[in-house]
Amino acid sequence: MNLRQMRYLCEVVDAGSAAAAAARLHVAPTAISMQLAQLEAEFGGELFDRSRRPMDLTALGRYFYPRAKLLLAEAKHLEQETRSVAAGRSGVLAIGHTRSAIFSILPRAIRVFRVSHPDVKVELITLLSEHQYEHLASGRIQVGISRYLGVVDSVEGLSFKPLLDDPFVVALPRAHPLAKRKAVRAAELDAAPFITYPKDPQSRFAEQTLAMLRRAGGQSNVAYEANDIHTALGMVASGLGYCLVGRTVSEGNRDDIAFRRVTDIRDTAAVVAVTKLGETSKIVSFFVETLVAAVSTLDDR
Repeated sequence: MNLRQMRYLCEVVDAGSAAAAAARLHVAPTAISMQLAQLEAEFGGELFDRSRRPMDLTALGRYFYPRAKLLLAEAKHLEQETRSVAAGRSGVLAIGHTRSAIFSILPRAIRVFRVSHPDVKVELITLLSEHQYEHLASGRIQVGISRYLGVVDSVEGLSFKPLLDDPFVVALPRAHPLAKRKAVRAAELDAAPFITYPKDPQSRFAEQTLAMLRRAGGQSNVAYEANDIHTALGMVASGLGYCLVGRTVSEGNRDDIAFRRVTDIRDTAAVVAVTKLGETSKIVSFFVETLVAAVSTLDDR
């Protein structure tokens, strides 16, 4: 059984006769008769009662006809959807992102992307940078937005597109005395408890930020280990201590936290878009371009 045979049968029923169906389909009547005969042979029963004029469907034909119509409609819809996906107009785009990306660059990019690609379903999956590789390899996500402190090591089979270098700022409770200042020095934070994140055995980000603080002259002790940046900021807002975050995070407009520049910390976090090497999806390519454009719209601070 194939789509052509189903189409011929449905056309005969809809047109009222094999001759009329042949005229509609621009084929010879014998071609239709041959295809219907093959279909009936495969099923082991007649679909049309040929003893009547015009031909009428048998019980088997009445069972098969509406289901064939449904399959043909689904096949046509699948063809249209597939053409749309091939053209980059529709499909599914699964994006893996670090939690910090949700503060600025990701919402900006998605808003722009949705205007030009309203038929693409966007899935957002929160993943640490170190966890994104396996999801890209398996196809669970098509784009990863990762954040690294230090050199971004190449990974076989993956492509890294630099997006921005995000300077660090300190997040302080709004009532903290240092929050009244526009900038602070690392050593001035020593009296406050330091909150690191994320608490994950595969991530080195927490130990890297502690080392960065030490290089700048700070000697704060780690008082708390938060599971993620949102928890860390919640702890800061609760007055439990301070943490270091990328400057883009300060766009969260929280009124219970003060974000201040640390004058002697010059390290930056590299934010990159990660895709499979040789990725050919037009949707993925356009979204990465949209991410790059979103970075250019960030305010000069």
